[in-house]
Amino acid sequence: MTQTKVPVIFDLDGTLVDPAGGITGGISAALREMDLPVPGQAVLNSMVGPKLSYSLLHLANVPTELVDEVIDRYRRHYKESGIAQSKLYPGIHDLLQDFAESGRPVAVATQKPQSIARLVLEHHGIAGFFVSIRGAADDESLGANTASGKVEIVGAALADLHSQPAVMVGDRHQDVAGAMANGLDCIGVRWGFAPDGELEQAGAVAVVGTALELKSTIEELDAVRAAALSEVQNDGSI
Repeated sequence: MTQTKVPVIFDLDGTLVDPAGGITGGISAALREMDLPVPGQAVLNSMVGPKLSYSLLHLANVPTELVDEVIDRYRRHYKESGIAQSKLYPGIHDLLQDFAESGRPVAVATQKPQSIARLVLEHHGIAGFFVSIRGAADDESLGANTASGKVEIVGAALADLHSQPAVMVGDRHQDVAGAMANGLDCIGVRWGFAPDGELEQAGAVAVVGTALELKSTIEELDAVRAAALSEVQNDGSI
């Protein structure tokens, strides 16, 4: 029997790609241009992952009426220089290539605007590995009718995988919550932006420190799923 390949849905920033200051530097530049206070580095780091408008409002304390302009300025900085600053985490390209060659479906679910997420993946030459790239709406203004968050984005990626049982991989508690709301397990990665203990407390089924460890953990899920499928088939036999 051919072993089942568990589909994988990846978060983007902090999981596949190290923003390397492209995000936090762009936010800082946008705030300085508007003579707004720039938070400390720890707060800036915590803004990587959640929806940007939420982070600006609740972490950087940007007045509501200025959020849209800060986002516009940040996006300009990010497109001009931030994407080029980013880099793949060690082992990620080889991991994705291995998954593609072995026939494992992979997708992306990120709260970054979908068109920009695709630009980032194309910049790093990995967009072609994914059967689905799902992100937030391109209109990030507070008045836009775009209520979708991580739960809905993960759900859209899962639907693109034809709702196969899958596993989420991410670096923040939002990834774990988005996975669990869609009935999925989430594997956390230590190389992202979560404070110590966040992923475990959120309910990640495992937390790994390297791409090789991630690969091994996912392959263990293959074995568990294959055993479960075999048991079902045997129970149904006469």
